[in-house]
Amino acid sequence: MLVIGAIMRRQIFNILVKINKAFLPKYWKRDLTKLSPFDKAIVGYKIWVTKNSLE
Repeated sequence: MLVIGAIMRRQIFNILVKINKAFLPKYWKRDLTKLSPFDKAIVGYKIWVTKNSLE
């Protein structure tokens, strides 16, 4: 049961990663220290989703 939950969790996060790539802006050329609080929240969300999709 626990293994099935982990697999489903990974699949959900992989779907979220694909959605993020399609719809959220890319920040790889920007200086992260000069982002607005909203942009920082988006970057944090993207890092959280990516980290969880790799676990």
